Amino acid sequence: MSITTALVVGGGIAGPTTAIALRRAGIAVTVCEAYPGPSDGIGSTLAIAPNGMAALDVIGAGDAVRAIAIPIIRTAVSIGHAVIDLPGLSDLEPQQMVDRGDLYRVLRERAVDAGVVFEYGRRLVSAGEEPDGITAVFADGTTATADVLIGADGVHSTVRTLIDPNAPGAGYTGLLGFGAAVDVRLDAEPGLMHFAFGSRAYYLYWVLPDGRTAWGVNLPARAPMSLTEARAVPAEQWLRTLRETYAGDEPGEVLAQATTADSLIPLGAIHIMPPVPHWYRGRMVLVGDAVHAPSNSTGQGASLAVESALELARCLRDLPDPESAFAAYEGLRRERVETITRRGARLNHRKTPGPLLRRVMRTVMPLMFRRMDLEKQLGSELRYRIDWDAPVRVSTAARE
Repeated sequence: MSITTALVVGGGIAGPTTAIALRRAGIAVTVCEAYPGPSDGIGSTLAIAPNGMAALDVIGAGDAVRAIAIPIIRTAVSIGHAVIDLPGLSDLEPQQMVDRGDLYRVLRERAVDAGVVFEYGRRLVSAGEEPDGITAVFADGTTATADVLIGADGVHSTVRTLIDPNAPGAGYTGLLGFGAAVDVRLDAEPGLMHFAFGSRAYYLYWVLPDGRTAWGVNLPARAPMSLTEARAVPAEQWLRTLRETYAGDEPGEVLAQATTADSLIPLGAIHIMPPVPHWYRGRMVLVGDAVHAPSNSTGQGASLAVESALELARCLRDLPDPESAFAAYEGLRRERVETITRRGARLNHRKTPGPLLRRVMRTVMPLMFRRMDLEKQLGSELRYRIDWDAPVRVSTAARE
């Protein structure tokens, strides 16, 4: 194997996961993160689908995540006062809801145990490629060199623009995200995820083990806001907006009224990545949200990032040079992630219906959900598994 060292840019979820997989493949890894320290307190709750849990099992993190997660064993949708139970695939592991900070700590600990080096305050600004390696240049003037550079730096990826200055940026969905855990005891069973179409905005909620209720907000907004911008708005101002938005909704109004300035977590704009023409160039390649960020409606963002981390590591393990490894990796991943992203875009459109579409939804959606063939629509997506031990070959990568 000619690839023995890697720089991973971005220390969120995709970065440590990619680093663990690379170490499992025998590659030395340094993770370079722009933040001054670990990002434990960033974000709210993430969903990990069954395919994502299977991928986490490959890198030895699955059981640790299950220990801190809440399994979702039933799902339901409400439109106005109509509540529809959704079908499920009973032979699959349930979806797991996990706090992003807790997931990050699990992955970082596994990465450190595997020998991954983390360096903070390292904001990438450029990269220079040589015949036998690539050198990353950071904003503080320092540099680092390795055989390959992997961009796990999210939807606003610097590495993506270094690979292709004309690369598309993340598309704004028209929604801002918020999360909160509130002291509201609902008449709802643990393990039930409820997707609610309120009169003005969509939201979801589930009961926590201590009896409180967690909820996630998708607030329609004309202009996107970064996480920093959303956090700069006074919490009380956001609370007024949320209480106005969910007034009259059940239980949205109660959840909004119970949310406090201390419990509200602004998440900024919700994005979808359009198809990225170039996943790699030379010794640089993209992974996770930097190249495929589906709508949060899919429940697959984190799971796809873990899968891609494994596939990239397999390709770098088995193929002799970066170009062939990156081409095989793209061949293994592009069709799957773009199919799921398209599904998420369709779902996301339903979160912001106008008055006419909302009336149609009340009539059509109950019938649609009752007739849903979940195995046909989602079976192959959720049953997807990666065979870590199977060798990757250039001629077969696109068909695996």
